[in-house]
Amino acid sequence: MISKGKKLPKLEGTLGDGSTLSLSSFKGQWVVVFFYPKDNTPGCTNEAKDFRDLYARFQALNAEVIGVSRDSVRSHANFAAKHQLPFPLVSDADETWCQAFDVIHEKVLYGKRHMGVVRSTFLIDPDGKIHTEWRGVKVPGHAQAVLESVPTA
Repeated sequence: MISKGKKLPKLEGTLGDGSTLSLSSFKGQWVVVFFYPKDNTPGCTNEAKDFRDLYARFQALNAEVIGVSRDSVRSHANFAAKHQLPFPLVSDADETWCQAFDVIHEKVLYGKRHMGVVRSTFLIDPDGKIHTEWRGVKVPGHAQAVLESVPTA
């Protein structure tokens, strides 16, 4: 499990266009990795749109934003196109990323228990270590709080 100050393992994932993203390719810059439960659901859509609306400001701080969920590559492609998301979305159908970041836990929805992605965000420093983590995220104001946590040069 990844924790604050620890170096990240080598993680790769497939994007909506079918290409592969390697987390290690962002060495030397800040990276925001946000995990969300499901494409096109209200909370997840609002969270993605909040990161979209602040994306230029993240880029100005030399920070990349990456969204991750267990949805399919096709679902991600449609979600990104529908909401003009400028950042990559990793399809983690095999839960490699989710398990590495320990974001899958038991949840209760309408009285039924199931294993699901707990909305979580990680700020990774230019050396590839966890700088800050947010778990059990509430969407309103979250993307702004993450932006404010990226150190300025």
